[in-house]
Amino acid sequence: MATRKTSAIDTLFRSMEKLNVLVIGDVMLDAYLWGNVDRISPEAPVPIVSIRKKENRLGGAANVAINVRALGATPLLCSVIGSDTNGRDFIELMQQLGLSTEGIVQSPDRPTTVKTRVIGNNHQMLRVDEESDSDIPVAERKQLLGRIESFLDVRKVDVIVFEDYDKGIINKALIEAVVRMARSRHIPVAVDPKKRNFNHYRNVTLLKPNLKELREGMKLDLDKNDLNAISSAVRKLCKDLQLGSVLLTLSEKGILHSDGTEELLVPAHIRNIADVSGAGDTVISVAACCLALGVSPTLLSSLSNLAGGLVCESVGVVPVDKEQLFREAKRLKLGA
Repeated sequence: MATRKTSAIDTLFRSMEKLNVLVIGDVMLDAYLWGNVDRISPEAPVPIVSIRKKENRLGGAANVAINVRALGATPLLCSVIGSDTNGRDFIELMQQLGLSTEGIVQSPDRPTTVKTRVIGNNHQMLRVDEESDSDIPVAERKQLLGRIESFLDVRKVDVIVFEDYDKGIINKALIEAVVRMARSRHIPVAVDPKKRNFNHYRNVTLLKPNLKELREGMKLDLDKNDLNAISSAVRKLCKDLQLGSVLLTLSEKGILHSDGTEELLVPAHIRNIADVSGAGDTVISVAACCLALGVSPTLLSSLSNLAGGLVCESVGVVPVDKEQLFREAKRLKLGA
């Protein structure tokens, strides 16, 4: 009997199950109020949403951890939350999902970030944010760094992910300390940046901004249709920050990968887009796992691009469906 040839995608998806991924960044609760809309308020020209379901999900860097686990890898999450009711709900959710809480520092002086989305007739109608974006105190940052170093000392960490939402958990000193530890241990570092720390991510292996973040971080007015100018900016970014590579998400135009000398543009797949919330979390999760496994830039970019598109077909922040991603990757012959 002839044996079936194992493809690069088969090998990649099996290998993900052996990875330990250290995720560092801003975490939050994504709260949802689901309901129906069938009338307008007599008090103001706004829709009335009749709530039928309430739900809490883990968001921010915690959503990256969930995506990592959905891919079969083991996430190790490090962050700071409040010692409040929402913080307790956050810890309970982690425990229910079987995620380790070892890396979570609880602060008595900081609220847990909560983003409440009101969904009416399966469309997001309103978001209400409860948060503090001030830098965490030095003592709590030292605690956080201690948890990170402990994971690096006692666990085999295959890749580190910074998931930065500009909420004050990450700063220049933390970035530099972690990058030094990663380089000394030969661990790749992948980053999903925001404006505040954008230029502090020097010497990382992969930086994954979107176009808005690239504009803000480099202080450039880039036209989304001017791919030559975008490519030039990305090459400059690679040189200025001494980056291994940049993975730039361009919404409906796809993903641009650059190592500072060569660019690769992977077009987006046509999708029924329901909600883009959390798509960046999925992209960085897939990219980080691919980075840890040393796959080609083409396969890393293509699979990350595909995964980001798939989660946009669902309402709300949801992790990637590994089986669906695998089937789609096989159908499209990625890695062939």
